[in-house]
Amino acid sequence: MTRTLEPSFLHRTAAPDLPTLRGPLSEAVVEALRGGPLRSVDAAGADPYGEDLQLALHCCYELHYRGFAGVDAEREWDPELLGLRRELERVFLAALRADVEPGDDVTAEVDALLVEPIGPGVRGVSHHLQREGTLDQLREYVAHRSIYHLKEADPQAWAIPRLSGAAKAGLVTVEHDEYGSGRPERMHALLFAEMMAELGLSDAYCAYVDHVPGETLAEVNLMSLCGLHRSLRGASVGQFAMVELTSSPGSERLVRGMRRLGCGPASIRFYDEHVEADAVHEQVVRRGVLAPLLEAEPELAADVVFGIRASLFLGERMGERLLGCWDRGESSLRLPLDADRP
Repeated sequence: MTRTLEPSFLHRTAAPDLPTLRGPLSEAVVEALRGGPLRSVDAAGADPYGEDLQLALHCCYELHYRGFAGVDAEREWDPELLGLRRELERVFLAALRADVEPGDDVTAEVDALLVEPIGPGVRGVSHHLQREGTLDQLREYVAHRSIYHLKEADPQAWAIPRLSGAAKAGLVTVEHDEYGSGRPERMHALLFAEMMAELGLSDAYCAYVDHVPGETLAEVNLMSLCGLHRSLRGASVGQFAMVELTSSPGSERLVRGMRRLGCGPASIRFYDEHVEADAVHEQVVRRGVLAPLLEAEPELAADVVFGIRASLFLGERMGERLLGCWDRGESSLRLPLDADRP
């Protein structure tokens, strides 16, 4: 199962292939990217969290990251695709605003994030993998997380030019760590790729898009949605804060689970890094990002809370998907890990 990471990973720029279609929305986007006309489709009636809409959004957003093999880079600013993306975003965002309770007390929200549930009855993916998860389930979880972690911190980097002063400096401080603090071999995306290689998974960018469900895509799409809209900069900071404030305990549980399963040092290194780094980031985010942001723009408090709660909401949906499948003895993926793309 174990293989060696290619030395060229640091310099690899190959774009992924276009994914397999999941419905009329994703079909319209993918066929347009293949060179056909953009067909008229009804986004308003689509399931906002469904496979089709989330894959269509993923494809639109990836044009702003690596793009796709064989697709002209100029399609990033194609006005018709941007128009469809906006329709998809409106459906997704409207559903989130309807499903997430509003609020504007950022201090209370952050304090709640720092309360770690304890006890044998606590449910969660990291709890499961620490206590009784199998190696196959761990590998599935890593495949899910690869959709974000192979571009870790990139969606949040969109917020940098949208902030100013101390809040910008604080965000850049954390992002600097995510990108290895000047050492490319310590970039978190590279550490994740090394873990994938040691677990016998493909470390190619977006290799598992066809495998993961809409719940997984929705989590990453929220990051891109908030990062790419200046009007959602407060929500982008809220999502960023949620991740940085809560990941250290979960990473520690995953480290324990990996040790229980006999995983190698490259597998453990990624999450071990997050145990230490995100514990430090907690203070930077609270005092160096949130405090100066809200002092300068107090009207963003409700958006920050929305970003936190929307991220938690989508994370819980993904967790329920994984745990529900595993409780039934099923895979949480749409395709087996060793299956070729259709």
